[in-house]
Amino acid sequence: MAALERIASIAKTLAPSTASASVLNSAPLPREKVCLIGSGNWGSVIAKIVAENVKALPDFDDEVRMWVFEEMVNGERLSKIINDKHENVKYLPNIKLPTNVIAHPTLLTAVEGATLLVFVIPHQFVKGTCDQIIGSVRSDARAISLIKGVDVSKAGLRLISDVIKENLNGMDVSVLMGANIANEVAEEKFCEATVGYRNEANGLLWQKVFNKPYFKIAAVEDVEGVELCGALKNVVAIAAGLVDGLKYGDNTKAAIIRIGLSEMRRFSKHFHSSVKDNTFFESCGVADVITTCFGGRNRKVAEAHVLTGKSFEELEKELLNGQKLQGTLTAREIFMILEPKGLTKEFPLFTQVYRICYEGLDPKAIINL
Repeated sequence: MAALERIASIAKTLAPSTASASVLNSAPLPREKVCLIGSGNWGSVIAKIVAENVKALPDFDDEVRMWVFEEMVNGERLSKIINDKHENVKYLPNIKLPTNVIAHPTLLTAVEGATLLVFVIPHQFVKGTCDQIIGSVRSDARAISLIKGVDVSKAGLRLISDVIKENLNGMDVSVLMGANIANEVAEEKFCEATVGYRNEANGLLWQKVFNKPYFKIAAVEDVEGVELCGALKNVVAIAAGLVDGLKYGDNTKAAIIRIGLSEMRRFSKHFHSSVKDNTFFESCGVADVITTCFGGRNRKVAEAHVLTGKSFEELEKELLNGQKLQGTLTAREIFMILEPKGLTKEFPLFTQVYRICYEGLDPKAIINL
């Protein structure tokens, strides 16, 4: 009996008290923490959306860090202006950012502790950015790419999401693309976008991060299809802008859009057989082609090229206020993939856009398909 009493006494000593057990059970779960890598026009719009959403999500940290490539604006550092005035006066003027968006000019400081990385930088800078942060990101972090473009190497075509994955130790990378003119989204005019995912749980998580009443997010299991739509539509927009500059009219422009969408589908399925036809009917597909061919920067610059005779490089500097023109670069990368494989004749629109942009071909050749 005495032995039993001693055992009971020891057990009572080792067992946590009701109060301490309550403390253990109520310990907060780790919170998701979002970092935006990029702070241009679209990056600032996305920062606004994400920062508003995380405030309402109990499993998210309120602070949204945004890496800013530091530059001087009217004698002040852009990161300081954003933090003081809560506005990106250079890339998204007259739109207030939530106070929980914190601009960081140092990339490693921005990504510290982040569990969710949002990449929204020009695609030519992706690998260098990953090289800088590889030792500083959490092992359980996930990423999403809002970057519209492709990567070309000796191995051939690579998706930007794959570049991020390969350079960040196999991190899961989703994508978000859609019919989204940045300033219209910033003004909360209704639109849609598409998240492409490989891991369903992560896809639904990103849907929660971005979804708003005015910014409706669909999630589909097709990273390749969603991402290629986002990249290739900029080349079609260059063609549409050339048609506008030539004053060829709506019938011609509609034909160019149809041909362009057809080439987008063929190209995507040729290089990634897993791409789903239904993806082209999502916002990232036909809707993005339409809006970009009527309102995007690629269309605008291509039209100006016809009207002024200036090079695309000159017009990028004159018209885009520091933003990058992705359509011409993507056209060159596509040609670098098609030409060695003898496929240029199968993609006449993509090929003509490249030759007009880089070989001095007369813009009128856009209809010689």
